[in-house]
Amino acid sequence: MSQQGTTQHSMDAQYYVDAQYYVDAPTRTIAAGGVRFAYRELGPQSGIPLVLLTHLGANLDGWDPRVVDGLAQDRHVIAVDYRGVGGSTGRVRDSIGEMADDVVAVIRALGHDRVDMFGLAIGGMVAQAVAERAPRLIDRLVLAAAGPAGGPGLAAAPRVTVTTGLRAALTFNDPKTLLFFTSTATGKHAARAYLARLQERTAGRDKPVTPGTYRAQLTALRRWGQQAPSELSSAVGEVFIVQGDSDRLVPAANATELARVFPGAMVTVYPDSGHGVVFQYHRKFVAAARDFLRR
Repeated sequence: MSQQGTTQHSMDAQYYVDAQYYVDAPTRTIAAGGVRFAYRELGPQSGIPLVLLTHLGANLDGWDPRVVDGLAQDRHVIAVDYRGVGGSTGRVRDSIGEMADDVVAVIRALGHDRVDMFGLAIGGMVAQAVAERAPRLIDRLVLAAAGPAGGPGLAAAPRVTVTTGLRAALTFNDPKTLLFFTSTATGKHAARAYLARLQERTAGRDKPVTPGTYRAQLTALRRWGQQAPSELSSAVGEVFIVQGDSDRLVPAANATELARVFPGAMVTVYPDSGHGVVFQYHRKFVAAARDFLRR
């Protein structure tokens, strides 16, 4: 492990004693759907695996290592690059349904017929489409900063993403600072800490995300926002919904709408937080998610 990673992990020792670290997880590939998908895995190689689907415009390095390390303490965790993103080959998909088809193919190729799934932002939308295409493949589902098809404000999310990205460029900010976090002192502090954690992996980093990835995924997001919601209540087992109360991309009202799609779901809304809610509240989120996923 790099010295930087060692130093940072020692600060959170109460969460990461004897854990494997995401910054050291090798990137592997597997053939599925006519292309090769990049993925990383860590944690105990037993039990039902937890598949991680990341946010818009992110590769494998976009995952907060504190979140992945925390979940992998007692779970076999698998993080996957979408088609055409990072180390995965092929052309980037521009529909949530096609992205879901790829995820199902990867899970099958890895030899799993039952998984838990954590979908973050657009990954949460892909997870819902996975549930629709392969009912009962997902046992327990965590949806964070996500919304159902046709959810409130989702059709406008691509415009918000582009305009905020331009504002970030003009003010010399990382777009994630403005898109993922609030402008309060708490939000700014969380943004700085998160961006620093993303740099802990110094070797074997994923291939950069291209502008074409953003264009295709923004199209997929817009189409999802214009769709009619699906009936998914019987497609998965238990569901945990996490939302930031000040999410500009996926308004907080989407948590309520997701709860209509998944009656009986557990819902947690964190204060003074945006689209990066699980990064800002990584300790609380990891603890809650582990309790939810524990059998």
